[in-house]
Amino acid sequence: VMETPNANDEDLFKAFADKYEVQVWTQTKGLDTVQPFYPLNAPQLSYSLPEFDLKYPFNPTEFTQVNPHINKVMLRRAMQLLSPKAGEKIADFFCGLGNFTLPIARSGAMVFGMEGLETLVNRAKESATLNGLADQVDFEEANLFDMTPELLQGLGRFDKWLVDPPRDGAMALVGALPNDGSFGPERIVYVSCNPATLARDAGILVNE
Repeated sequence: VMETPNANDEDLFKAFADKYEVQVWTQTKGLDTVQPFYPLNAPQLSYSLPEFDLKYPFNPTEFTQVNPHINKVMLRRAMQLLSPKAGEKIADFFCGLGNFTLPIARSGAMVFGMEGLETLVNRAKESATLNGLADQVDFEEANLFDMTPELLQGLGRFDKWLVDPPRDGAMALVGALPNDGSFGPERIVYVSCNPATLARDAGILVNE
């Protein structure tokens, strides 16, 4: 909203919010200017994953999957493929606010989430505490696009990986694995939003 809404604009915003049961937030400049407009007494924004008994608070500037219905299907399928088990040590790379991390932890596995944005790491920690999983998860802020073999080995070995990168993919991460299979996980589940970078990274994993 580059200009201050007039009274008529404000009435239209409020009517829209009431009709569709949504919240209206405004942003006049940078992300630090985002603030609630209506209703002012609205509850904390959140989404839930009933299948895993999880609730995630978030703010409008924090990344969440845009389609909550598809997110539930995607999570169910990823969990089937990953097949996490109690006692396993699992890494969730590009973990965001813990969308995959916490469902993995519900299995009883110990989960380590890495994410490049401090705000999302803090939100993931908040959600872990809110859902009673703080003792099973650990989060760290790190730029995974700068991953090296030395840094990866410094994290220790994991039984399984969940990788959910942005469109740029995870080339540095998968390229940091040793090519003799001595250090890698027994299973990697890679969730992709870009077929081109998925093909590139899968090529590294398969051929290199």
